[in-house]
Amino acid sequence: FCIFALHLPLAGRRPVAQPRFQHMTPIEVRHIIEQNMEACGLSKNDKSRLLVAISGGCDSVSLLHALHSLRWPVVAAHCNFHLRGDESLRDERFVADLCRRLNVPLRIKHFDVAAHRNLHPMSVEMACRELRYEWFEQLRRQEECAAIAVAHHADDQIETFFLNLLRGTGLTGLTGMKAARDHIVRPLLNLHRADLLVYLRQVGEDFVTDSTNAQNEYRRNALRNVVLPTLSQSFPQAGHGILTTMSHLRESDALYRQLISQAGHEALVPHPTLTRYRTSTLRRWRQPDLLLYELIKPLGFNREQCKQVFSTTVGSHFFSQTHTLTLSRETIDLQLTEYSPQEEVQVDFSRPGDGHGILHISLHDNPPFSPQMVDGKTTVAFSTQLLQCHRVVLRHWRKGDRMRPFGLRGSKLISDLFTDLKLDEVQRKAVWLLEADGQILWMLGHRAAQSFLVSPGSSSYVLLSTIS
Repeated sequence: FCIFALHLPLAGRRPVAQPRFQHMTPIEVRHIIEQNMEACGLSKNDKSRLLVAISGGCDSVSLLHALHSLRWPVVAAHCNFHLRGDESLRDERFVADLCRRLNVPLRIKHFDVAAHRNLHPMSVEMACRELRYEWFEQLRRQEECAAIAVAHHADDQIETFFLNLLRGTGLTGLTGMKAARDHIVRPLLNLHRADLLVYLRQVGEDFVTDSTNAQNEYRRNALRNVVLPTLSQSFPQAGHGILTTMSHLRESDALYRQLISQAGHEALVPHPTLTRYRTSTLRRWRQPDLLLYELIKPLGFNREQCKQVFSTTVGSHFFSQTHTLTLSRETIDLQLTEYSPQEEVQVDFSRPGDGHGILHISLHDNPPFSPQMVDGKTTVAFSTQLLQCHRVVLRHWRKGDRMRPFGLRGSKLISDLFTDLKLDEVQRKAVWLLEADGQILWMLGHRAAQSFLVSPGSSSYVLLSTIS
């Protein structure tokens, strides 16, 4: 049974950094968890049940035990992905025994990760995450639970900070995981793993260890096992300082969001059918392109497009999956897109992107290819034979279009794939298709075809990604 936790300090509350050699009593740990739950708007007095994700590891066992000790009505949920052979079965048996002793209802789900990846090409890590959270939400509704409790803690939060920092995130990405979001709550975000280990020792509970946590092929494991311990050796208070910085960033981000909202309201021009912003009002700000990006990124536009808006000619158009941006003499107009099936955008492999900022192309200085580099949805790779094609374009769906999805035998109608993906009419019209000499290679953001395959280890390939 898997507990899957997301990380994020409590909204509006600064993470509590625990003294390095002083650990709390079980009563203090439970009190903090109860306070955190109340800060997320949940109370055991409401009689609302919680779905607790549990893997059998230290973090999730601590969370389940503490909530049970607080007499919170809980249902445990465990995922078995069958990726570690006997060890996966061991974890399931351990969780079942734990829940039996605590008299906690347990739900177990077995997953076929390989089959899911055949239908939806992506990394193993992403496939497991997608499968488990989809099941958690289904189970939450079925069991009539108020929220899904996951066991991310303060150390996870620090790792998330570094992962986002190295990825090239903005201000919001550096604030870490939210304490409560989309029916997910994280009651351990201001507790460290060391505190949880002491808690389990004091209450006499055991836990199991995932052997893959020692493998540094995954970025998070490399941070956890190599980078952060090395950093702590030279800077013993690094963890405390990072959590404090994240708290300050959350405060700054809240102010930033408020200013963005006010600036957008000032620039907004009332219109019955369009979303319209006055360009001169946006230009009063030091970085008008950043302001515009923050205003329209919920519509699917990216930062590069917003930069181009302020450096291009009147009459230019920019597209997201659902909207069209038109630059007029005095305003920026946004409206729901009515795509023409005949519209095409020529892909120029000599440039890092196309005129509409839809696609990013990488041809040179690529590292040896690994399937972990692509997810088959927003990032794909093709052999350099693609460069020999006479006509490579981006276009929208036309009746009768077919492709050969990666992992499936034969071809399939694009319209049937739309149905499988549960896309509505507007979303179908907005999807871009990559076509090479009449063959559809990629539904951007959704599926890739099994054509122009790249061998693992190859240093010669074309890496394509959607611009987000």
